[in-house]
Amino acid sequence: NLSLDNQGFPKSRSIKQIIFYLKYFILIREWFKEAQVAIPDEVNETINYLGQGYAFVWQNTKSDILFNGNNTSNNYEFDHYLKRFGYIFKNESRELGGYVILKNKKISLIMDIGNSPNSNFSKDYQSGAMSFEIISNGKKLISNSGYFSDKKNKLNKISKSTALQSTLIIEDNSSCSYQKTNEENYIIQKGCKITKKSIIHEENYWKISAEHDGYFQKFGSMHERQVEFYPEQTKFVGYDKISKKELSKNIKFDIRFQLDPSTKVMKTQDNKSILIELENEGWKFSCDKYDIHIDNGLYFGIKNSYKENQNIFISGITTTNDQIIKWEIIKL
Repeated sequence: NLSLDNQGFPKSRSIKQIIFYLKYFILIREWFKEAQVAIPDEVNETINYLGQGYAFVWQNTKSDILFNGNNTSNNYEFDHYLKRFGYIFKNESRELGGYVILKNKKISLIMDIGNSPNSNFSKDYQSGAMSFEIISNGKKLISNSGYFSDKKNKLNKISKSTALQSTLIIEDNSSCSYQKTNEENYIIQKGCKITKKSIIHEENYWKISAEHDGYFQKFGSMHERQVEFYPEQTKFVGYDKISKKELSKNIKFDIRFQLDPSTKVMKTQDNKSILIELENEGWKFSCDKYDIHIDNGLYFGIKNSYKENQNIFISGITTTNDQIIKWEIIKL
C-alpha cells in the first residue's frame, strides 16, 4: 500500500522497481510453497499486479524503455525463469503507470504522460514529461538517454535533466526542480502535472497527446505535445505547442530527439532535413520552419557508464502566445 498505486504500479513510476519487486515476491511465494505453507492472498494479488506491469513495460516490446531510472537489462533470463515456474502474465492495456505504449508488429511508440511522483518516491525520477521513444523492428529510432544511478557522481544529477530526454526544454530549464538530501539523493522540489491527455489507436492512425504545467510557474507557459503515426506511410508527425497565458517576453526553446550511440545521422544540403541510418533502415527527420541541428551528447543506457551519442534538436524563440512547432519522421 505504501509503495504501489491502486493498479499495482510503483508510485515512483520506476520500471526497474517493478522488476525488482516482482522477482522477490515470486521468490517469497516459492518459499511458501517449499515450506508447504498457505500462500497469503496479498502475495498472489501483488504478483498478479506486478506481472501485468512487467508484461506492459517489457514483454510486450522486448525492449528496455529508458524512462525514470531504467537502463538496459538482461530480462530474457528472468523470462526463462518465469516460464520454468509457470508464471504467465498478459497485459493488453495501452496505458499504465503514466506510460502509453502503442504498437504493431514492426513499430512501437512509447510516451511518458504521467505526473512526476511525490518527492518521497522521486530519487530515481528523471524530468522527462512527455518524452517519447520509437522502436522500429526491435531497434531504437528515438531514445531517451538512460540513467546514471551512482548518486555520488555528478552524472547522476545530469541524467535527471530534461535535456537528456526526447522532449522540449524552455530557457535551458528542466520541467522539474530538485533538492539534495542528506543521503546524496536528488529528490523533486517542484514537480509537474499532466493537465490533459488523449490516446487514439486505430489500424491506420495513432495519436498520443498530452499537456504538462512544468514550465508554468517560472515562464507562465504550458507545453502540449501531440505525436501522430500513419502506419501505411510509416510516418510520424509531431506538434509541440508552447502556450503562454499572458503577454510576456519571448522565450527560447529547444526540442531534442536523442539517438542510440550506434545511429548515424547526416544533414541534407538544404539544411531542412536530417537523414538517420539505423542499421539497415533509413529515416528522414524534417522541420521546415525552424532551424534543426545535430548535437553531441551523453548516453547512460548501460548502468553507471556512458557513451557519446548524438541528438537532433530544433531551436527557436517564441514569437506568439501559441507557438506550434511541427516536425516529421518518415521511413525512406
